[in-house]
Parts: sequence; structure tokens; C-alpha cells
Amino acid sequence: MSARASIPFARSERSTVGLEWEVALVDADSGDLRQAADTIFERVGHEHPNITQELLRNTVEVSSNKCRTVAEAGRDLQRALDEVAAAAEPLRIELMGGGTHPFANWATQKVSDKQRYATLIDRTQWWGRQMLIYGVHVHVGIEDRAKVLPIARAMLTVFAHIQSLSASSPFWNGRDTGYASNRALLFQQLPTAGLPYQFEDWAQLEAYVGDMLHTGVIDQFDEVRWDIRPAPRFGTLEMRIADGATNLLELTAISALTHCFVEHFSTLLDRGEALPTMPPWFVQENKWRSARYGMDAIVITDAAGDEELVTDSVAGWLTELAPVAERLGCADELEQVRVILRRGASYQRQRAVARRNAGELDAVVGTLVAEMKAGRPL
Repeated sequence: MSARASIPFARSERSTVGLEWEVALVDADSGDLRQAADTIFERVGHEHPNITQELLRNTVEVSSNKCRTVAEAGRDLQRALDEVAAAAEPLRIELMGGGTHPFANWATQKVSDKQRYATLIDRTQWWGRQMLIYGVHVHVGIEDRAKVLPIARAMLTVFAHIQSLSASSPFWNGRDTGYASNRALLFQQLPTAGLPYQFEDWAQLEAYVGDMLHTGVIDQFDEVRWDIRPAPRFGTLEMRIADGATNLLELTAISALTHCFVEHFSTLLDRGEALPTMPPWFVQENKWRSARYGMDAIVITDAAGDEELVTDSVAGWLTELAPVAERLGCADELEQVRVILRRGASYQRQRAVARRNAGELDAVVGTLVAEMKAGRPL
């Protein structure tokens, strides 16, 4: 039997929040992706704490510091975005959000010059080369390691809600995939990506990581790329569910919902209540349904197999989470989720633009760039 890996969990303050947002660099004239991240980093500095390199040279990631509120984290992101935009403008490069680029060719994208990325591509080959996708990651501080895995299991019961609201990747390589979030299903093709195992205790997680290290599947914990994973280095639970946001307002709305869910489940644990869970087969079905149908998904809501339209379920949760949002200082951001319910998600807006422009996806890119600049849905 392989040795169990020791995974210390850093001390963290409860329900602090940190956000990470992957954004694309697009040519101001053609709308296609530009392989210019290296040049951007020469201008903003390679050691910038809030602007970092990603797998592909068409991408930069902006991140917040550890914050008390989602609004504070959003301000950090905006400052970092402004710096990237200032560096990009003289190069005739625009910033674009979304889970995928509507028409870019994955086969022509260049990988960043880092050994870990080269190793990933060498190992994963065709699927690794296709990772032309963008996401949003939400870190929430967990003050007690014993809470991490129960909250992670509970978050799987509302996984589809976050994925449906954030779905922004209907197009891939110039075609409408028929999915609201094509990114969700692409990303899970990587080894150790996709839905997490529902471990009962920390020792099971350590045994899993020990096995993965022993058999050479991973070299370090960060290579476990689950949609929901502990981030032991930061003392957080990291939700990697959401597609890349097309604007800051929707990003903070969906992040506030995520933040509230974690705090809600943490509070139930404090009261000694059992957290909700669902069998893995229901969780997997919900992921597929929300990726396929987005805001029209009928999702499984509990272990009994009860079902509800995802937008109705979200509306019910918004009422329940309102006191939590007041406590976390994100009531305004959470309220913006109702706007997404009324007006639709990004994938719906993208398809509407394509229809109005006879299927021309250049127009979709133009709208995505405009939303990023405006900081809100258009």
C-alpha cells in the first residue's frame, strides 16, 4: 500500500474571499486571439501579485487579494484589469471574457513558457491542446479543516445553479455546440479534472493524494484540478465551477451567491445540523444538464431525486440566503443574480447576437469586448 500524503491545511479566517478571473487577449481589428501575454507581462511586470500567467499565451489571469467582501475583491479585479488594458491598448489588443472564444482555432494557440505547462501538454496531448477555455475561481476561507469536505459535498448539491447562471461558452471553433457551457465538458477531459470524489474525512483525501503521487499521476496537490477542491496552501475551499465571466457585475453576482452558499453550509455545521448531499450519479447528471440546457435545465435538488427548474430553485435560494448576504456584506451583489434570472445568462445573449448578425461570430466577440469595458451585461 502506498504512503498517505500529509496535507496540512493553512489557518484561515472564516468566509474571507478571493477571486480569480481568466480573460482572453483579442485583436482589436480581427477579434481573433492574440498570443501576447509575454508582452503584457513585460509591461505590467512578471512579479505582479494580481496578474499572472496561464496555460496559453492568449490568456492572463487577474486575481484579488484576500478580502472581507466580494465587492472589495471586485475592486481588486477592476484595478488589475485596468492595468492589463492599459498595457494592451498600444498593441491594439482588447480584453474579452467568457468561457470560450467563439471562433478561435484551438490548434493554433501557443502554450506559455513554463515547464509545468509543457509537461501537462506532453502528457495530455490532443485533449490538453484543446484547453482553450476560461473560468472564474472563488476561494472562501474555512476556519476549521474538519468543515472543508462536508461543505464541499454540500456545494455539489448547488453545483448546477452556479454553472447555469455563469454559462458563457455556447460556441466552439466557430460553431454553436448546442451547449450552454461547452467549457464544463471540455475541462473534465483532463486527468484529475471534473467533479471531486465525495470523501468523508481528511484521511481519505490524504490517501487519495498519496496514491496519485505514488503512481505518478500528479507531482503536487495543485495538479488535482477538481471543480470544487480544498486549497490547503490558502486555507480555503476553491470553487472552479463558473465559466469565465463576460463582465464584472455578473462575476461579483455569481461569486456572492457562491460565497453565501459556503457560509450558509458552515453555519448549519455550527448548529450541529447534517449538510445536504446527493449521490454522485445525481451530481454528474446535474452537471451535464446545466452544461447542456443552462437556464432551462431541470435539476435534481436532493438525494430523494426531486426536480425543479434551475431558475426557480435559484430564486428560492436567494430568499433563504438574504440574511447570509447581509452578514457577509454582499446583499447588493447577490441581488444582481435576480437580474440574471430576468434577463438571461451570457450564453443566451451571445446566441441572440449571432442570430441578429446572420451567424457572424465577429459580432459576438465585439459584444463580449464591449461588456468587459462596460463592466455589466449589454
